[in-house]
Amino acid sequence: MEARLRLLFLNVGHAYDHWFMLIFATAVIAMEREFGLAYGELMTLATPAFLIFGFGAIPAGWLGDRWSREGMMVVFFLGIGAACLLMGFADGPVAMATALFVVGVFAAIYHPVGIAMVAESGPRTSLGRRLGINGVWGNMGVAGAALVSAALVDTAGWRAAFVLPGVLSLLTGLAYIAFLWRHGGAPRARIHTAASERMRPGWPRVLAVVAVATIMVSLQFNATTVAMPKVLEERLVAVITSTAGIGLVATVIYATAAFAQIAVGMALDRFPVRPLLMAIAAGQVLAMSVAALSHGWPMVFAGGLVMVLVFAQVPIGSTLVARYVPQHIRARVYGLQFLLVLGVGGIAVPLVGALHGLGGFFAMFVALAVTGAVTALAGAAMPRPGEEVAAPA
Repeated sequence: MEARLRLLFLNVGHAYDHWFMLIFATAVIAMEREFGLAYGELMTLATPAFLIFGFGAIPAGWLGDRWSREGMMVVFFLGIGAACLLMGFADGPVAMATALFVVGVFAAIYHPVGIAMVAESGPRTSLGRRLGINGVWGNMGVAGAALVSAALVDTAGWRAAFVLPGVLSLLTGLAYIAFLWRHGGAPRARIHTAASERMRPGWPRVLAVVAVATIMVSLQFNATTVAMPKVLEERLVAVITSTAGIGLVATVIYATAAFAQIAVGMALDRFPVRPLLMAIAAGQVLAMSVAALSHGWPMVFAGGLVMVLVFAQVPIGSTLVARYVPQHIRARVYGLQFLLVLGVGGIAVPLVGALHGLGGFFAMFVALAVTGAVTALAGAAMPRPGEEVAAPA
């Protein structure tokens, strides 16, 4: 029961992290009218927040490794909740930019610290499953952000879209403190004594594969999630004519595909990583190729297959870090991985526009098929079954 509650707090934190970072993207529609600022001007206010969301992961991971991961999660819940309250009472551009920046500072804590805690919150035999489930919670935070924020904006105004989630996070933080007070933190001795551990043999090769796979899947994930509504609009023009219908199809595809992370996570607990990664990457090449040529209802199937295989790769990198990196530096490595994800994600959006201008979405899917091939080649460099050496979970 204690372990399940600990994981529940960590999973809820992942959903909060993505949800709270995306509130502004929906609330900004109502804020345009109140402040008399253009959409572009308002969105610029969030730029520092997203920068610190990525770069702040490095010091957050260091503090998690050197001080206390449980303490950092308390800071996360209370800090991001207070920052949302601050944003809810902002009265001008400077106050909004400051409050959003503070939201980004505390949001930066989760990925390096929370994911490292998920990795250590159970036996190694269920590591992949835990990380897969945690990934789905994060994706549900993304999927639900627009829906919940829009509902709050429509019923109670844009300030409520920040204040109510802020209060919820503060209450969650207090509940987490009570949980830690009653049950204590995760065993710290394992992390502190792990300082004498070294990276396992073969780690440069494995982390190089993680880096390449992370870059490729980040390009795929950001390109496909950004482009999918427009892809469906163009390719389903003969069968769906409403924007709401396109949005519904895209949402169903995203929400359904996200659960592929759990299936792959469970597979990672039972099978070697190398063939799994290569099979998923090869599937990406095939799915992207089919999507490049599909129109009408076949495009829905192809788009769903693309998203399933993109989501399927997500837990692999986190699992490899947990297996090969000692606990005392693991949060910092997760921080670097997350920074890499955000950096590559920023490239993906303009890349979609450029490729669409060159050859429509056919060109985009062909380019993404190439990224799948690169991942498959990187996967071939992984240690073969029987050669894998893992760090203690």
